Amino acid sequence: MTLTQLKYLISVVDNKLNISKAAEFSNTSQPGISKQIKLLEDELGAYLFIRKGKKIESLTPLGKKVTSYARKIHQDVENIKVIGNQISKVDEGVMTLAATSAQARYVLPDVIKVFKEDYPKIKLELKLGSSEQIIEMVKNNEVDFAIATDLIDLSDELVLLPAYHWFNAIIAPLDHPIKKHMKNLSIKRIAKEPLVTYAFSVGPDTSFTDTFKKNKLEPNIVFAARDADIIKTYVKMGMGVGVISGMAYECDDNDEFIAISGENIFPKCTTYFGFRRGMVLSRFAISFINLFSEHLTPSIINNAASSKTQSEVDNLFKKIKLPVKGGCDQIK
Repeated sequence: MTLTQLKYLISVVDNKLNISKAAEFSNTSQPGISKQIKLLEDELGAYLFIRKGKKIESLTPLGKKVTSYARKIHQDVENIKVIGNQISKVDEGVMTLAATSAQARYVLPDVIKVFKEDYPKIKLELKLGSSEQIIEMVKNNEVDFAIATDLIDLSDELVLLPAYHWFNAIIAPLDHPIKKHMKNLSIKRIAKEPLVTYAFSVGPDTSFTDTFKKNKLEPNIVFAARDADIIKTYVKMGMGVGVISGMAYECDDNDEFIAISGENIFPKCTTYFGFRRGMVLSRFAISFINLFSEHLTPSIINNAASSKTQSEVDNLFKKIKLPVKGGCDQIK
């Protein structure tokens, strides 16, 4: 049994049991992967995959167990590399992040600017996506770290550090009739308007739709997009009232929109910084997390990294008041 065989096994699983894609991902040949998987099965004396002809249909029960152990071994190998770099004080390497477009535009630029000044030899790779896409990136081991709001479903696989809270903002053109209701805006008043909001808010189990359901209302969503700037464009066109992340509302927007914080209308959201459980963090990774949120100190990060459950992590933050990130201070 070799590390290469285990690496190929993980690659096949992460590429949806497609050996051709696994070979491309691993920079090797399809016959090469097939041969190594067969050698592993021969050594174990049992099949790892259920096959139909040449096509792999699923993992066997043994295959699931071996894959789980293979991931742990792969993580341990990566941890050994990190420990070696820490001892030799080598701050070189690659750090891969998955984040939403809002994080990438409104939060990460200042963090990355300072980080690159401190660690110029670290290559940063940033992948953008919705929370659902980020979850898939994490499951497929495409990234080291994830920054998103809806990561709770991954609490068994990831250590989730609460970074900050944020609220939605409700925006409309300057001459919109809703202007006179802005000071006492309610969910009932919002429900009367055509709405422009995020595509990921449209789903049946989101906090956005739940807010309307709890009030026995139905939102009239006329346009949905993944980016706040696109939402602003269509609100400006007069398509409807916009609901965006508060951090996406900039002071320059006051020239074109009226806006109010949705903190008394929609529930607060929490952004998490997540990494795989059991992962040994490099010095530069800890530094990056601390730059992302000041209350995530090296001590708290290390304690969280050594935790076995998310409940243990949550206990570390019981007495910590999370900051609230918003956009322009003029949103009230």
